[in-house]
Amino acid sequence: MQAEDAILEPVLTTGRSFKRWAIALAGVVAWAIFAWSWQLWHGLGATGLGRPVYWGLYITNFVFFIGVSHAGTLISAILRIVDAEWRRPITRMAEVITVLVLFFGVGNVLLDLGRPDRALNVILHPNFRSPLLWDVASISVYLTASTVYLYLPLIPDIALLRDRTDGWRHRFYTRLALGWTGTPRQWHRLERAIGVMAILVIPIAVSVHTVVSWVFAMTIQPMWHSTIFGPYFVVGAIFSGIAAIITAMAIVRKVYRLEAHLKPVHFNNLGLLMLVMACLWLYFTFAEYLTTWYAHEPNEIAVFDAKFSGPFAPYFWAMFLFCFVVPFVILANGRTRTVAGTVVASISVNVGMWLERFTIVVPSLSNPRAPIHSFAYVPSWVEWSLMAGCFAAFTLLYMGFTKLFPIISIWELREAPEARVAHLGREMVQVGA
Repeated sequence: MQAEDAILEPVLTTGRSFKRWAIALAGVVAWAIFAWSWQLWHGLGATGLGRPVYWGLYITNFVFFIGVSHAGTLISAILRIVDAEWRRPITRMAEVITVLVLFFGVGNVLLDLGRPDRALNVILHPNFRSPLLWDVASISVYLTASTVYLYLPLIPDIALLRDRTDGWRHRFYTRLALGWTGTPRQWHRLERAIGVMAILVIPIAVSVHTVVSWVFAMTIQPMWHSTIFGPYFVVGAIFSGIAAIITAMAIVRKVYRLEAHLKPVHFNNLGLLMLVMACLWLYFTFAEYLTTWYAHEPNEIAVFDAKFSGPFAPYFWAMFLFCFVVPFVILANGRTRTVAGTVVASISVNVGMWLERFTIVVPSLSNPRAPIHSFAYVPSWVEWSLMAGCFAAFTLLYMGFTKLFPIISIWELREAPEARVAHLGREMVQVGA
């Protein structure tokens, strides 16, 4: 019971620190809303976008957020299917990341449109040959499946909160609990539904980032028209998703004092997974750039040179440093693969993967096939403000979730082998007494 109380404490109590952070983050969101209003009034001229760089910070953030969304449904589902017992305390915080960041991924597309109402044209006047329509369909299915996959394991814990609260919270949890009483029949149905969803979300998650890559690969833009983009984007998505989980785990562990549940072994295991993905990312990156260099096609090599030694070289080499060098050095050594070490590596990967998206989007558009006047893309204050607002709003919503629901699945911890052994031991002591 003490372990459960420690998990439920953040839900049932709200400290001053939480309120201060919420106010600060809400202030950033308010500034972002002002920046968006400014953009709506002045048009996309308020941004640094132009011809030929019609995609910039917004689309970079779109690809980044969709990639991070693989944190929950893909990582959690795979670990659940292979019955990795150590994943029990981390699955929910990963699944929450998935559902929340999808909204901000889609939101950045609306920001890039300038006029959000034009998004309806995709539905009202669909072009089935367009990868943009495929993107809308796959993300919609992904969001629906991810939400269901998050909600189903929440039901037993919602019922627990229903029985421990009163007032509006009791009414709120009663509606969400769907009459859960914990009968054997309900448990059987729930576990079966979770198992089915765990299997379904894996191909859906893979298809989503594959389709996102096709938005680029189906064009003939230099260094976008690549057959490797599908698996390259999926690997990058899993890579950034693991990094997002570790970062969230570290913050939740520190703020809510959950060291007894989020142990060094969880950071070590996720660190090993991130090390594997770092090596895969290096392989795909090397294969992509080697084929471009070897072919030496003039338009392609212009983008290649712009990344390696041109105006985008600082971003490219920083990407390589943050995505591979830093995490590999830390995670390949067992002595540095500690809680602090994996957190540093995860932050490095988060930064590096954002830079990777930026170096995919902007350099290719800056070197078009058709001759055009020179144009240097520099993001405006509006774009930076909206980007900050997205991260602040995500953090605020994540904090809000932790105040409504347990961020660690209580019933799954009860089902863990060590928990069952401990419970059996207590029963034997009681019988002996």
